[in-house]
Amino acid sequence: MQIKKVFSLALFLLFLSSCEQNKIQNIEVQITPKPLNQTMGQGFFELSSTTGLNYPEELKISGEFLKSFIEQSKSIKLKKGNDIRFSIDETITSDEGYTLKVSPETIEIKAKTDKGAFYAVQSFRQMLPVAFEIGNFEKSKVEIPAITIADAPRFSYRGMHLDVGRHMYPVAFIKKYIDALAMLKMNTFHWHLTEDQGWRIEIKKYPKLQEVAAYRNETLKGHYSDQPQQFDSKRYGGYYTQEEVKDIVAYAQERFVTVIPEIEMPGHSQAAIAAYPELGCKEEQVEVATKWGIFEDIYCTKEETFTFLEDVLDEVLELFPSEYIHIGGDEAPKTRWKECPNCQKRIKEEGLKDEHELQNYFITRMEKYLNSKGRQIIGWDEILEGGLAPNATVMSWRGTSGAVQAAKSGHNVVMTPTSHCYFDYYQSKNEDEPTAIGGFLPLEKVYAFNPIPEELTEEESQYVLGAQGNVWTEYIPTEDHVEYMVFPRIFAMSEVVWSSPSNKNYPDFVNRLEHFHERLEALSINYANHLYELSGQLQNENEQLSYTLETVTKGKAILYTMDGTEPTFKSETYSKPIPLNKSVNIKAAVFENNERLGSVFSERINLHKAVGAEIAIDKEPHKAFLGSGAEGLINGISGSDTRFGDKEWLGFWGEDIEITIDLGAEVEITSIETRFYNGNGQWIYAPRTLEIAFDNDKDFKTYELSPENLIVNFKANFKDIRAKTITIKVPNFGTIAEGKQGAGNEAWTFIDEIIVN
Repeated sequence: MQIKKVFSLALFLLFLSSCEQNKIQNIEVQITPKPLNQTMGQGFFELSSTTGLNYPEELKISGEFLKSFIEQSKSIKLKKGNDIRFSIDETITSDEGYTLKVSPETIEIKAKTDKGAFYAVQSFRQMLPVAFEIGNFEKSKVEIPAITIADAPRFSYRGMHLDVGRHMYPVAFIKKYIDALAMLKMNTFHWHLTEDQGWRIEIKKYPKLQEVAAYRNETLKGHYSDQPQQFDSKRYGGYYTQEEVKDIVAYAQERFVTVIPEIEMPGHSQAAIAAYPELGCKEEQVEVATKWGIFEDIYCTKEETFTFLEDVLDEVLELFPSEYIHIGGDEAPKTRWKECPNCQKRIKEEGLKDEHELQNYFITRMEKYLNSKGRQIIGWDEILEGGLAPNATVMSWRGTSGAVQAAKSGHNVVMTPTSHCYFDYYQSKNEDEPTAIGGFLPLEKVYAFNPIPEELTEEESQYVLGAQGNVWTEYIPTEDHVEYMVFPRIFAMSEVVWSSPSNKNYPDFVNRLEHFHERLEALSINYANHLYELSGQLQNENEQLSYTLETVTKGKAILYTMDGTEPTFKSETYSKPIPLNKSVNIKAAVFENNERLGSVFSERINLHKAVGAEIAIDKEPHKAFLGSGAEGLINGISGSDTRFGDKEWLGFWGEDIEITIDLGAEVEITSIETRFYNGNGQWIYAPRTLEIAFDNDKDFKTYELSPENLIVNFKANFKDIRAKTITIKVPNFGTIAEGKQGAGNEAWTFIDEIIVN
């Protein structure tokens, strides 16, 4: 009898042990960016004040970071020993690669360099409870699941940008920004320091840069497109002292983040010219710019300018040890150069063809100077115009064509196209989003970005160093607002540049991101939470229209109404596509435990006569702004009033288009409506005219448009028209005029729903 009891107890304990092992085995370690390889083990490592830490001098930064991070909890103090061991492993091929092995006995971190070990620590950090982030972990031990990680980045350049010319932020915030980059294994901070609206770095040889160029008299209120424009009448500005810059650079170095300064030239230099008018072609006094945009006062190409810029760069080089110095090179109108005797003399003396080649001369000359100091230049893709400086690296922002051109010429490239990398764009269709410059860049689109353009061969793709997210701050005046625009899109970008494409999975990413929210809150980072928003899609199968709803988060219910009322936990539960036979106003939301999560999704579906018809466009939409394809123009759904990049607007760059709609049968047509986005600040212009014809009629009727507002509406009424087909010609606006944003480039055309009644 006693033997049976002992045997039963043993079985019970074995069962408990098995359950515990399975429990540990099934723990999901959620690390972002996703590691290259990770395998869960059995059991766990117990971290406590009996744990010993050992690291060689070569891995000191990483070892000290981990020690400090754990010990800030105050409840655990590490001692010397080999329970947590750092070691050099020369067999790891990547300087930024590492292995991290957690077993019940030890934690082993191996890397070729301190940088690789540091990234191992950042992965390990995410395995610890969130309380460690703010030093209030009160327990005496913590159990860490056994795991083996072998990891290395996909790209060598993994960056984030911050513009402090339009709005600037305290040193403490710049360090917080760098901390976030390091946590997500990003290694480059692109610091945009000079602008038309403010010069933000102390240059001791030129004190007026601090006294004059660093301050503007007032700032534009509202959006650039608002009419009339209004200003706040408040002096704004400031600059970072050289001591502050040294402090920030050193802080970044301790986190293996390289700070690349940007000193704009030859354009975006009105603030400097306001301080020293002799740097401009007219040598007349101008003011530091008080609104956003492109300005015609750019650096003149006379010798005094190059002396000034070389002096400035000499001081910059003393502060920044980075290999690269960013020299801008973008959006430099040539108006002043065309009128300037000095610039025209330079063109003639140097045997240049035009002002574009003069810009190449300017950039090449600055490159030679920086090369003589052992540095390299990087610039926006406009530096390709007129020929590329011999050793320049191109930062491709106007789509990917600049990157393709540069890479095929053997130049290094960093990818940062507006379509996927501009975090100053809207990230949600919610109308209560804070004012942004325009555009629409949701989290999923950032995550879907592939930095390797499809036009490049495998050999040419080696010139793509990586990618970065850009944060231009015209409409981002505070630190909280910066964080709101950056987080969580920075998580998606970190995975784009670090993780293997084969490991990327958006639903898995969303699950990890949802888990990360608690850590962001502990770090007092203000993030945008759009994970509980819904997306909808009109479907047409076998001539039956229906509407689908989905959310990226799992285990949640979708409840909806079709009469425009707010959904509650008592509303209809979505389980399959909603059949449609009339115009409706669907409202829906994600619910969990009878509580609504996130905002209410709203979609007005207008079943006009063209919905479900056949449509063709003689040009393909630009691949960055495909919307829902041609069918999206007649799906009964209008695009956002402010987010031209959403899935309902179609974008075409510099092309006339012809649209043909086949209604399937002859019907009476009383009106045709559509609308165009007219965000000139983003190079988008509504057409001046529109042409319409019916069936095979070659006699198109021309209609005039008045492109004055941000949204340009068009409606034509008809009498006694019956037709089967409609043809609409939309001519492109043409080349953008000098002095405007994007001057010299072809305009974009953005068109929304075509409504046929």
